[in-house]
Amino acid sequence: MASLIEGYTYDVFISYRQKDNKYDGWVTEFVDHLKKELEATFKEDIGVYFDINPHDGLLETHDVDESLKEKLKCLVFIPVISRTYCDPNSFAWEHEFKDFVKQASQDQFGLKVKLPNGNVANRVLPVQIHDLDTNDTKLCESVLGGVMRGIEFIFKSPGVNRPLLSKEDNPQENLNHTSYRDQINKVANAIKEIITGLKSSDQIGKESLEYGIGEKPIARKNLKTKIIAGCLILLAIVLAAYFILPKLLKPEKQLEKSIAVLPFFNDSPDTENVYFINGVTDEILNNLQKIKDFRVLSRTSIEQYRDHDRPPIPRIAKELNVNYIVEGSGQKYGNQIILRVQLIAAENERHLWAGSYKKEILESSDIFDIHSEIAQSIASELKVILTPEVKRLIENVPTTSLTAYDFYQQGRNEHTSFWIDNNNIEALLKAESFYRKALEYDPKFARAYSSLAWAYYDKNYYKEYLSGNFLDSVLILSDKALSLDNQLAEAYYLRGLYFSENGELKKANIEFDNAIKFNPNDWVAYYGKGNLNLWSLGEPAVAIENFEMAALLNKGPELPVILQQQAYCYIFSGFFNKYNDVSNQWLELTGDSVRYLLGYGQSEYCQCNYEKSIEYMQRGYEIDSTNGNIQSELGFAYATNRQFKESLKYTRKHLESINPLEEFGIQSTHRIGYVYWMNGFKKEANYYFDRQIEISNNAIKSNRPYALNKTAYYDLATVYAFRGEKEKAYENLRIYNESKNVSFALLYFIKNDPLLESLRGEPEFEQIINDQEAKYQTLHEKMRRLLEE
Repeated sequence: MASLIEGYTYDVFISYRQKDNKYDGWVTEFVDHLKKELEATFKEDIGVYFDINPHDGLLETHDVDESLKEKLKCLVFIPVISRTYCDPNSFAWEHEFKDFVKQASQDQFGLKVKLPNGNVANRVLPVQIHDLDTNDTKLCESVLGGVMRGIEFIFKSPGVNRPLLSKEDNPQENLNHTSYRDQINKVANAIKEIITGLKSSDQIGKESLEYGIGEKPIARKNLKTKIIAGCLILLAIVLAAYFILPKLLKPEKQLEKSIAVLPFFNDSPDTENVYFINGVTDEILNNLQKIKDFRVLSRTSIEQYRDHDRPPIPRIAKELNVNYIVEGSGQKYGNQIILRVQLIAAENERHLWAGSYKKEILESSDIFDIHSEIAQSIASELKVILTPEVKRLIENVPTTSLTAYDFYQQGRNEHTSFWIDNNNIEALLKAESFYRKALEYDPKFARAYSSLAWAYYDKNYYKEYLSGNFLDSVLILSDKALSLDNQLAEAYYLRGLYFSENGELKKANIEFDNAIKFNPNDWVAYYGKGNLNLWSLGEPAVAIENFEMAALLNKGPELPVILQQQAYCYIFSGFFNKYNDVSNQWLELTGDSVRYLLGYGQSEYCQCNYEKSIEYMQRGYEIDSTNGNIQSELGFAYATNRQFKESLKYTRKHLESINPLEEFGIQSTHRIGYVYWMNGFKKEANYYFDRQIEISNNAIKSNRPYALNKTAYYDLATVYAFRGEKEKAYENLRIYNESKNVSFALLYFIKNDPLLESLRGEPEFEQIINDQEAKYQTLHEKMRRLLEE
């Protein structure tokens, strides 16, 4: 569609990040409303360019093709300004926003236009959907060359900063008191004012095109000679620019600001102060993690490089996939400490910055000042401007008691040992004891409360799984921590865990987001969001993005677990080739061929390739015949393949090696019952069938994730169907069918489950299968689009 002014392709160009349109299609809805409003504002048809699938990433090799340059020839440019839009690495920012400003600044009207009322407006008309950080606001204004005056579509209430919706449930809660309908009208009116101003300028330009405003014609004497001379000068300038300027202006390669803080060496004459030096490493790492321009690896990622004979810096950086290394050493003699810290560019081992600190620690602020100064010096060296909010986070003094902090450091040291040393329960109990001692000396020490909450979660998760007060202490302790420090990311993460496990999924998502807000490098929060979307919300396409972020931030012993969850995302959505790719990465990291073969067996099982499934798992069993997971899965696979004697053999081995109420047992007790029944042991079978009914009902009553994703209802239905209680079976299947999302694995089960054989062919059951198939296809399509992007 042509523009209202000759020479322009569109009247309005809408620029946005695809991330801001994924969740609920906000940008698409905005454009639809704006087009309707423009129809009621202009007599003429207005040409609006809006790409429903814009590029959302910028590679070093990207170039803007001629078609986009033509589309940018527009009168008004509307960027949808969000928390993700202000990103110099994005396509929209670099090749739409900046290019339009450059292009408009050089065209016949310029970037700014005089309006009919005498005011001056920018042809960039920002539509703002989030309050921005100070740095992002400054970044926008640096491109615009002045103050950003946009039209806001922001809904704000305590703890909320999101786009204003066209239909708000509780509009009175919006602190901005803005109306979506009014804001749309303001955008249309602003566009009309700008275009009216441009059209007025256009007419003046046409009237004065030949001679210039208020001037007489210039004599054309010796015109040919002047043209030739001008061309020669122009040619010389072009040649100089072509050969010389690229060398002068060649931009320096922009490295991602990815950092690993290696364990500091303890230079003290004894090992008693190791926990203190480890604590220094932790604090510097924690402060750097609060800076969103950095990607900072987790503490457990760098534990493997604790020894003095660590590999060379370039090799460590390559293994961790980072560009910068922070390393240091420290000594502690009584209250006297000495620290030496340096920042190194990994590629060429160039030392960018070093700091040496010698201080007597008389109060807690003395040590925290050093931690803060180190983080801010590193940020300055890497040319990162800290917002006032981040500076406050980094400069925060968590406790005024040196003794409390000392006990806390010892507890954190033991807690880390628990995480990296195969869940060492002795270390966990020591950590809990140290946290409690810290609170004795400072009852207002927020971090000690949140760490105690985490220790409680680690110690009691399975003990309390089916109890009515499941993990209540985690919530109480986290709430206490936040009442003392409402910017503590760890406490928000733990609240997210509590809510996700107790069925309050929206609250869980908010808490994980709060954790990421105060610690943009919080890998556990991304991992928590991934698990929430995969297991409770049935959204593997959303989960995979969070797991990938977690994997970018953690290269430690937890990485195989993250990759395992990524693999589940792919198998659940039916992308088995991608599952194989991630499984191969997992095997390379762990060398655990038994778990690898088990995974492949499960993959083949879901595709109804039972012989192949048994073959893979049998190979795993030959390597480790004591593995309870292999025993359990082999028992199910043989039973599904109607090899019941073999299934009983492996099921009995499984029962000897693992408590059926732990992990696999929660959702597999009825499968054990089926194996016993098919082998003629009906008394044992009924025990396990009854046990499954009890487990499922308790999970439903307690609102556990197993019930929230409706799986508990499915398992109840299978038991009732097998026993011939069809009405009860359908009653639970109807509830199960209410679930919005269905994975490939769940679709497999309902289509092939031998326990549901009595229902096959019945109209209601076949309709349920059809419903499940349709839901799975929706889920599969979401993942397909994500992979294409």
